[in-house]
Amino acid sequence: MTATLEFPVTAVSAAARPYRVLICDDQPDVLHALQLLLKGQGYEAVTVDSPRALLREARSDEFDLILADLNYTRDTTSGQEGLDLLAGLESQGNTAPVIVMTAWGSIDLAVEAMRRGACDFVQKPWDNERVLAAIRKQADSERRRQSELEIAATVQQKLFPREARRLRTIDYAGQCVAARGVGGDYYDFLDLGEDLGFVLADVSGKGIPAALLMANLQACFRTQAASGVRRPAELLEAVHKHFYSSTGSDRFATLFFGSYDDRTRRMRYSNCGHCAPLLLRANGEMTKLEPTAPMLGAFEEWDCAEDEVRLDPGDTLLLYSDGVTEATNSAGDEFGEDRLVRVLRETGASTTADLVREIVNAVSEFSGASRMDDVTVVAIRGV
Repeated sequence: MTATLEFPVTAVSAAARPYRVLICDDQPDVLHALQLLLKGQGYEAVTVDSPRALLREARSDEFDLILADLNYTRDTTSGQEGLDLLAGLESQGNTAPVIVMTAWGSIDLAVEAMRRGACDFVQKPWDNERVLAAIRKQADSERRRQSELEIAATVQQKLFPREARRLRTIDYAGQCVAARGVGGDYYDFLDLGEDLGFVLADVSGKGIPAALLMANLQACFRTQAASGVRRPAELLEAVHKHFYSSTGSDRFATLFFGSYDDRTRRMRYSNCGHCAPLLLRANGEMTKLEPTAPMLGAFEEWDCAEDEVRLDPGDTLLLYSDGVTEATNSAGDEFGEDRLVRVLRETGASTTADLVREIVNAVSEFSGASRMDDVTVVAIRGV
């Protein structure tokens, strides 16, 4: 039997809630004045007084804009603290636009900050209208971007499987949630004649560029599946050839592909540089399906090997993207493979749909608002 799930778009429209601004400055009077100014215009303003506090707040909560000073140590005007802050935000995967504040005569510093990722700058002492104009500009841009993301997310959700074949010997389910509404994770259930194909892939990049690449990969797989190819290595070699020629070596994907025979309970598979799926046997034995080939699309010359595994009643095979194990909490700790194994071993889920939901919920509860990568899980259980 089968069970499939689709993850809803969880992003909240920018128009449905107050525009949230995170303000960072070492001077309490500056923070108070800016907070009052923004509150009077209907914005929600949260204030912090140091780069470290800003990074912590940005990691644990969601903001539409960051307004940050470039200097925090008394009598320091180099702006290095602010530039380091921009680097820290980038390393955390921050997507909120950043407006920097700098003193008069520091235009060169402001330009350098914009070169390093800031979207605009405001000079101190500031003009209220200039501050509000800069924020409105970013707010309007963000609303347009959010609208485009919501449309793209709706389209991308339709690329995931909505119906799947009912099989006699396995129960299976899949679920995907994108960190930014749309993303580069992809899973699919492919009709391969007498066999059923399972795909879980993670393409390089984030957001809309990754989503476009994911759609390209999906089209490659469905085209090859329709051609009658069944063996994983043969199908993947054809997919790789098309994927590489249409994207070039600067784009790639890690993936797992398995072809399951419902008559024999055997799955032939290839793991192309992807997270090793976990196979929990009914007797409690745990093994991993390690890579059999390099990642897809990175090299023109590419060889693919395959292996085989049998799924007996009670055996559970878990496919997942690195967004599961690499999800971090506000302290910077990763969810990790050990936690994933623990959830898999201790689950009381009677169906794979429940198991997938339990894993995704565990990752969500662990990471909170700090999750930066797509999360995708496919579970297959012998019955």
